[in-house]
Amino acid sequence: MLRSSLKRPFKRSFDLVAAGLGVLVLSPLLLLIAVAIKLDSAGPVFFRQVRVGRHRQPFRIRKFRTMAHNPQDRGLQITVGQDARITRVGAVLRRTKLDELAQLFDVLEGTMSLVGPRPEVPRYVEHYPEDVRRIVLSVLPGITDLASIEYRDESTLLARAADPEREYIEVILPAKLRYAVEYVQRQSLAYDLMLILRTIAALLRRR
Repeated sequence: MLRSSLKRPFKRSFDLVAAGLGVLVLSPLLLLIAVAIKLDSAGPVFFRQVRVGRHRQPFRIRKFRTMAHNPQDRGLQITVGQDARITRVGAVLRRTKLDELAQLFDVLEGTMSLVGPRPEVPRYVEHYPEDVRRIVLSVLPGITDLASIEYRDESTLLARAADPEREYIEVILPAKLRYAVEYVQRQSLAYDLMLILRTIAALLRRR
């Protein structure tokens, strides 16, 4: 417990400096993305959705909007294959993961970290085993983690399933949780840096 409490302020300082520099350096790109979204379809620049954060505290995550804006939409909370709701610009943002850059502002706010278990919607957190839930939700959720790298083609995998949501809950979610538990047990600055570099490498290969 002492070791964890000593790590947290240092990790937060690293997040603040790195996210702040990221926003500063990437500000022209962030502005370009915002303009492209507004020109492509009606609606807000950011998509906001309730996720479950550290200690089960709900927060509203940011993403650059990639789908047609419809406040009444109550579709699946996972994306399956070539979802008809995805806009032209949104397809590019999703393929390159640039939609996730908006979460740099969540890191600055303190609701997220650069690296940590990806935050889920409350509906799927209810499927976490209690012992796993305690571990995974003991840390801030992150923009990237090992599960994000290994399951970067998640929507394609789900598109092949007869029942995508069942496939997510019974197959993909348990695998993601194993990676999340591993992260909490191994977390360190060196491990965070390694995962950041692996994420960048994966994105460059994809492009």
